[in-house]
Amino acid sequence: MSLQEELTLAQNCLDDLVRTIGRLERSLARLREEAAARTGTPEHPADMVTITEGPYDATLWTDSDDEGLGVRGRHAP
Repeated sequence: MSLQEELTLAQNCLDDLVRTIGRLERSLARLREEAAARTGTPEHPADMVTITEGPYDATLWTDSDDEGLGVRGRHAP
């Protein structure tokens, strides 16, 4: 078997794997939705926090230290 044939075979296997993982993820999502509907519990457990994709509020770090460098706006010793 030539190198090109082996690479093509490997690529086909990877494509099959990606498709299979996609099907499994969709099946798992459906199972979770069905389980949540049966039990009446939210889809995300209470201890999980959803993090948004938007930018963070810069005022949250107004008085923060820069990991060993000290407070912003001041020089390190």
